[in-house]
Amino acid sequence: MNINSRLVAAIAAASIACATLCAQTTSPYSRFGFGTLSDNATSAQRQMGGVGYALGSGRSINVMNPASYSRIDSLTFLFDMGVDFTIFNRTQGDTRFSDNGGGLEYVTMQFPISKRIGASFGLLPFSSVGYAFGSEINNGSYTQQGSGGINQLYVGAAYNIVNGLSAGFNFSYLFGTNNNEVYINPDGGYSALFRQELQVRDFRVQFGLQYEQKIAADRYIGVGLVFAPGKDLLGSGRVIKYDVSSDEKPDTLQDISLRRNFSLPTTWGVGINYRHSGKLLVEADFTYQPWTKARFAEMSDFPTTVYADRWKVALGTQFRPRERGSYFQAMTYRLGAFYNRDYITIGGNHVRDYGLACGFGFPTYSTKSIINLGFEYRRRQAHPVAMVKENYFSITLGINFNEMWFHKRKID
Repeated sequence: MNINSRLVAAIAAASIACATLCAQTTSPYSRFGFGTLSDNATSAQRQMGGVGYALGSGRSINVMNPASYSRIDSLTFLFDMGVDFTIFNRTQGDTRFSDNGGGLEYVTMQFPISKRIGASFGLLPFSSVGYAFGSEINNGSYTQQGSGGINQLYVGAAYNIVNGLSAGFNFSYLFGTNNNEVYINPDGGYSALFRQELQVRDFRVQFGLQYEQKIAADRYIGVGLVFAPGKDLLGSGRVIKYDVSSDEKPDTLQDISLRRNFSLPTTWGVGINYRHSGKLLVEADFTYQPWTKARFAEMSDFPTTVYADRWKVALGTQFRPRERGSYFQAMTYRLGAFYNRDYITIGGNHVRDYGLACGFGFPTYSTKSIINLGFEYRRRQAHPVAMVKENYFSITLGINFNEMWFHKRKID
């Protein structure tokens, strides 16, 4: 297969992903704000607690910091896609229930432009919504459910300024619709469905810097910084009422522009790591988003979300005994943990989650491609009143294709 046909195949895979990327959550906490947020971590990075701001490698794609794209060598094409399967267990008082979710999580690609410039593009989730719960009311029932999410289709590039220092950017197109529904079914009365739709169509930019300094033979210290400016969101929002018991046309109760009513905050991320050749990597990351400065308007029959400033701490490591040796020595072993104070509050309670992760990178014979299999445990609940307690167990699978697409053979 020549380079052009391979590139067409890669673009076709990304196009299919645009049609099949789906929400990864069934959490009732995704009812609030824009849903459950994603931090752009690949399967390998999730196995290390979601670190990546200082991570630079020519063998893997790191969308968390676009400055990393310049690390790719001039002969390599990278393609990384991941899937996720999660079991959700929830407890509220004496009630326990469980379900599962998952699907295609991301598709990313990376390739060289020149000796100092690398580029990447792909499709990632920005946020996801998925929940269903209900309760009894006087003379009837009351049910809430939601679905959808916001995706980001990105293109990015990085430039190696001097040895060890690189800068890059991601330019993303945000698109998707969050649907929140309230179904009221009174005994002997007329049933009504209220639907809130938030349709996002907007652009976003992120900048990144990375620097790595050699401190001893085969030993390096690396730092990374990312910044995404806050912005008003573009798109539309509406609330529609359906009279379920009749054939009457739906009634639009409110129709507004997202601009000046809904916004995203500035995002800051910083990371530092220690690397010993290709054997050992240890990294710590910190993320901060001042969501209290963002807007989320109250819409007809739907309450607004009260924001809290979000921050996250992550720590991860990976170890590969030997690049060449037995199969188990050539495998990569990963471990990580994180703590996240989320951006939503409910009745004065902050939502928090923390988790542990581990995983393995399985090398493939005769190629540099890696199969990444990971396991993640996460616990989420509100504080100080716990409300709904959630326990997640996720299995992630990422396939990182590493091919010498741009190598020209001298003899055919």
